Amino acid sequence: MSDGFRTEKDSLGEMQVPSDALYGAQTQRAVENFPISGQRFGRRFIQALGLIKKSAAQTNAELGHVDGEIARAIVAAAGEVADGKWDDQFVLDVYQTGSGTSTNMNANEVVAHRATHLLESSGTVHPNDHVNFGQSSNDVIPTAIHVAARVAIAEELIPALAHMHAALAEKAKAFDGIMKSGRTHLMDATPVRLGQEFAGYATQVAKGIERVRTAGAELEELALGGTATGTGINTHEEFASRTIARIAAETGIPFVEAGDHFEAQGAKDAVVNVAGALNTVATSFMKIADDIRWLGSGPTSGLHEIRLPAIQPGSSIMPGKVNPVMSEAMMMVSARVMGNHTTVTVAGSRGNFELNVMMPVLAQALLESITLLANVARAFTDRCLVGIEPNEERARELLEKNPSIATALNPYIGYDAAAVVAKESAKRGVSVRDIVREKGLLPEDQIDQALDVRAMTEPGLPE
Repeated sequence: MSDGFRTEKDSLGEMQVPSDALYGAQTQRAVENFPISGQRFGRRFIQALGLIKKSAAQTNAELGHVDGEIARAIVAAAGEVADGKWDDQFVLDVYQTGSGTSTNMNANEVVAHRATHLLESSGTVHPNDHVNFGQSSNDVIPTAIHVAARVAIAEELIPALAHMHAALAEKAKAFDGIMKSGRTHLMDATPVRLGQEFAGYATQVAKGIERVRTAGAELEELALGGTATGTGINTHEEFASRTIARIAAETGIPFVEAGDHFEAQGAKDAVVNVAGALNTVATSFMKIADDIRWLGSGPTSGLHEIRLPAIQPGSSIMPGKVNPVMSEAMMMVSARVMGNHTTVTVAGSRGNFELNVMMPVLAQALLESITLLANVARAFTDRCLVGIEPNEERARELLEKNPSIATALNPYIGYDAAAVVAKESAKRGVSVRDIVREKGLLPEDQIDQALDVRAMTEPGLPE
């Protein structure tokens, strides 16, 4: 050891590794080979790797393939990895070998070095022979992707979406009596209730929850047990089922061994499917955020049918300006998730023969999307949605000027005559009601019936 480094060896020879590092030669090689982005795997992925190594050691001890004392040290060290104690030792760039072998070895080396420390000179733990026994990077990394994403969906995304749905449903109920102009093609359309609009948003989120839940169930099949190519070479026939049962017990998620290891390792279709569900949630978020941004626009030159909470100054030069910042943040998250979906799609298509070779970036994109959607759902709900107030006076003002109200006259005077009323109303800036009255198109006692705005927001024909 010299100048803060120690000498480590791997199959290619010697490497100088920082003396305080828990990782070894293979990790150091990858550090030097891939100085690309500075992006590292996050907490969820490292947690999944630690859980896999811990569960594998327990199974290998049980099957008699790893010495009990060594296995106990591995279990303790891998547990620390899963708990986040050694996140700073996972130093590799996401853009690396497409199988994620470098990161699997990073985990093996960290666990092996830490386990050796825990043994206190009573033995040495080998990263390959002990920590990685019965495994390959080719089944560990896809397993880690599935475990990390499935746990993140259960613990982060679904609860956040449920939180957002509850807030939207509450607003839908509170705003149900507020009549306003509907809009299609951004142009005035027949009346709607503000509550109906918010109920539509709530339903989008509810459907998003079901889509994510349904797609996420596919992640419960794990590749572990396929080792190098899907054949299961160098692993006990019960290793995968026993190890996966331990992972399931610890996470509370019913993980099972993949029905076909060639599919599980050669393809990443389940991940692409989940990314598609996340992409749909992002599409919903973009629509909801943009609608709310438009509905709150103004206050004098826009729609201003709702009032958004003022959470920060909106301009460095215009005093008093307040912007729809939470909508903008959610729209940017949506754009990022849509881009990640493209990344996952391309990466998922690179399953050449028995191995996908773009798994690290696929994992990063998927997990980032889950976290971004979960975080923005909570922030948007708490900092925007719950504070929205209706501007009933403005909604009424715009509705009274809406020429599309003339649509309700179709059953009484016909489409052509109603179109004349609508055009004159728009041209003169006079209400449809006043035009009908001026022209004597309906008896006075029928005008209120025909132009009952509330009735226009529900199905039905005049009797």
